[in-house]
Amino acid sequence: MRVVIVGASRFGTSTAQELLANGHEVVLVDEKPERLKAAREHLDCGMVEGDGSLPTVQRDAFGDHADALVLLTNMDDVNILAAVVGRSVGFPRVVPQIVRPELLSVCEELGLTDLITPHAMVARSIVRVVEGGADAALDLRHFKGVQVLGYRIGKRCHGWTASDFELPEQARIIGLARGEEGEDFVFDIEELREGDRLILVASPKAHAKLDALFAEPPEPARNDKDPD
Repeated sequence: MRVVIVGASRFGTSTAQELLANGHEVVLVDEKPERLKAAREHLDCGMVEGDGSLPTVQRDAFGDHADALVLLTNMDDVNILAAVVGRSVGFPRVVPQIVRPELLSVCEELGLTDLITPHAMVARSIVRVVEGGADAALDLRHFKGVQVLGYRIGKRCHGWTASDFELPEQARIIGLARGEEGEDFVFDIEELREGDRLILVASPKAHAKLDALFAEPPEPARNDKDPD
């Protein structure tokens, strides 16, 4: 599959990297040459410098064929315009990123049904952590490299508050799931209890440090023999 991505942001380059790893062909489009230069250091794909909402630029990226156009700029209006232009250029599938909910109805009216909604993705992932009682990361690699993590609180951290954790710079606590089935989600954390699941958002770079931070020390070995 040949995919054109407009927007060489972290989200765009992460998506390109994932597609390339899966064996697809990628063309990355951005109007800022410094972004493309940075992307060339770790991406082996086609690159087109220019405004990705313009027909001439899209046709250049389309080449002799393309299967999909993914719009990942930071501006919803640009993504919508580029999606409309992409359909006229001939892309079989256009997938714009939309952040503002009030624009979803506009996309519906334009017939843009394949949408990327990052805030909704994160919200659904948090709910899955809470409802599913997950102790490990949910895979949100497509959301700018950020993942939602759930860590169970053990005896060592019982009674702690959120400020007691020395978190890595790339991690933030967003709340906790409490109850046997994680049915209560608490944003204002006063005191942690053993069995709570602390919910964080974190960069992949922070995972090892977080795993070590929340690891429970092994139970001391018991010696049932009478002392000499």
